[in-house]
Amino acid sequence: MKLPLSNRLLACCDFVSPGDRVADIGCDHGYLGIYLLKNGIASNVIASDVNEKPLQSALHNAVKFGVKEHISFYLSNGVRSIPREFDVLVCAGMGGDTMISILEAAPWLKDPKYRLILQCQSKRPELRRYLSRQGFAIRRETLAQDGKFLYPVMEVVYAPGQTLTAAECYITPALLTSGSPLLPAFLNRVTGGLRQTVDGLSRAGGEKYEEYLAILRELQKLEETYGNRS
Repeated sequence: MKLPLSNRLLACCDFVSPGDRVADIGCDHGYLGIYLLKNGIASNVIASDVNEKPLQSALHNAVKFGVKEHISFYLSNGVRSIPREFDVLVCAGMGGDTMISILEAAPWLKDPKYRLILQCQSKRPELRRYLSRQGFAIRRETLAQDGKFLYPVMEVVYAPGQTLTAAECYITPALLTSGSPLLPAFLNRVTGGLRQTVDGLSRAGGEKYEEYLAILRELQKLEETYGNRS
């Protein structure tokens, strides 16, 4: 049986190292953890979700694919009710506000022994800004495509002293050096969204308009460098 794993979840799996103990927060159907175990990548998996129904679905799938003995299941709001014995925490398919609230409730994750793999659906600049201000560094970032959508996936570690500029919260240095063939298209989409924001603020002007305009101009320079690469 083939696991129906999306490209964005496969990209998350690519950041997991052999032997890692993985905590999959908001596990939904459980396919990410099952994939990691079936392919001999993770040594064990903590699967948690805030709702009972998806957790039962994950349990059913773990039995179906023969990996139940290597997965422990927890009904948990974020990481509040899971054990802390893991190496890698994966949060995929959530909005930036949700991820920030999970991290805010778990200051013990500010520890270099943990790696965070984050695939954020919305408010990505806000999430990156939060991470930077809290002492987290984006060590690696890549892009995945599912249908017409492009998804950034980040590997984050606690490493105080590294900060992002306002423009880098939209396109990080890690993403620029990733070598992803999807980077030009993603840059184009990000700058397109910023143009709409700047146009909407142009009549009123003011500090916020100048802030977004400066970010847009910086990203347009990146487009000149990276936007035409094949």
